[in-house]
Amino acid sequence: MNENIHISVRHLKSFEKIAERKTSQQVTRWLAAMFFFFFILLFFPWTQNIQSNGIVTAINPGARPQTIHSTIAGRIEKWHVQEGQAVKAGDTIAFISEIKDQFFDPQLIERAHEQMKAKEATVISYQEKVQALERQIAALDENLRLKISQMENRVIQATVKVESDSIELQAALTNFEIADKQFKRQQELFQQGLVSLTQLEQRELRFQEAVAKRISAENRLISSRNDLINARIELNSIRAEFSDKIAKARSDRASSLSEQLEAEAGVIRLRNQIANFTVRFGFYYITAPQDCYINKVLVSGVGETVKEGQPIVGITPLTEDLGVELFVRPMDLPLIKKGGKVRLLFDGWPAFFFSGWPGISFGTYGGVIVAAEQNISPNGKYRILVGPDKDDEPWPLIIRMGSGAFGMSLLNNVPVWYEIWRQINGFPPEYYIVEEMDKTSGK
Repeated sequence: MNENIHISVRHLKSFEKIAERKTSQQVTRWLAAMFFFFFILLFFPWTQNIQSNGIVTAINPGARPQTIHSTIAGRIEKWHVQEGQAVKAGDTIAFISEIKDQFFDPQLIERAHEQMKAKEATVISYQEKVQALERQIAALDENLRLKISQMENRVIQATVKVESDSIELQAALTNFEIADKQFKRQQELFQQGLVSLTQLEQRELRFQEAVAKRISAENRLISSRNDLINARIELNSIRAEFSDKIAKARSDRASSLSEQLEAEAGVIRLRNQIANFTVRFGFYYITAPQDCYINKVLVSGVGETVKEGQPIVGITPLTEDLGVELFVRPMDLPLIKKGGKVRLLFDGWPAFFFSGWPGISFGTYGGVIVAAEQNISPNGKYRILVGPDKDDEPWPLIIRMGSGAFGMSLLNNVPVWYEIWRQINGFPPEYYIVEEMDKTSGK
């Protein structure tokens, strides 16, 4: 048999099925390479994170979207702005007119000023009356002092007169006693015939003169005592009379002073009323409280009435102090600490990111947790507030308040295999403490 005979097996199907193919060897190589790549990938570092959705807001509560209310009830007369328009602080947004009848008078403030001037004149008249009564009281006090001094002198004079009359009475009594004794001795001598009748009659005449002087002295003493009593009574009467007059003058002064104070209170009330009128008239012009955009007019019709405290327009303040309001699950709240780092994606802004490798992501921006709510929100999650990270790239200027945002709170770095194992077992992320920002440096 010839060993060099060549047999073609291309037309044999059995040989084609059992023949060794190079394609299977390539697949094996590819699978081995991929397995090795994924095995190496398991040991790469993975940044654990907490993902949550939120909206763009402002860090300062006064810079968040708000509504402007009408302080007073009124009627819309004119709008000075349009929706979407930017206005400065103090610019007029709308003008309203009065609907309460007590403020219809166009000269209300002028008439109130006239009432206040009348009240001020009343205060002046009461002041003059009080001053006149004070002068009257001073005059009565002076008259009382003089009258008392005069009557006290009269009392002293009457006292001295009583003393003088008492001395004269005492002298008259002494003369009477002497005359009586002398008359009796004359009678005895006359009976003995030692003196004449003429001498007896002369002695009797002297006795009668002594009696008359005694009686006259007694009358003068009684009269002077009456004068002393009358002087004292008149002194008391003068004191009582002037006390009544002074008390009445002081009562009139107190009444006038009370009326003066009441009039001054009326002036103060009118001044307060004028100030209230002035402030109320200023409320006719509804102005912007700060630089802002006009979002939506809530009371659109001219001629429509509004109530006190009714919102009439919504605004968005112009601010660069933007932040992001994120909502995290209750189980993730213990991992949220003030000063923690967050990566943010904004709606409408192109981004390409890896949740585990934030360093190679594109279109994300850095943030810092500035506040965490202590009470759960109605959506069953806790709200956290994230501000810009000053050490990172600035946020885009084109983002607007109220737009959506997606945040990733960055935690610890772990291997990929550990993160897969943690996710399969449902374990929480690695917990670590974020250092608080230095209050003095703000970093």
